[in-house]
Amino acid sequence: MSLHRSLKTQPSALNQHRNVLTRTERVARLKDKGRFNEGDSPLGLAKVGNRQVVAGKKKKDKDEDEEKK
Repeated sequence: MSLHRSLKTQPSALNQHRNVLTRTERVARLKDKGRFNEGDSPLGLAKVGNRQVVAGKKKKDKDEDEEKK
């Protein structure tokens, strides 16, 4: 029986963006923002957004288009 392609593990699959962070990753982000101290409990942490920034496509200038023609 074959394995579905979405379930196969690949080295590139490990580098994909994840929306869900582990507890240690959440604590590290909260420490960077100053919202978590060493004495605080790691249970019941605040929500931490993990959004991937996607760069938009560059718009061509009209001047460049005229120069090419």
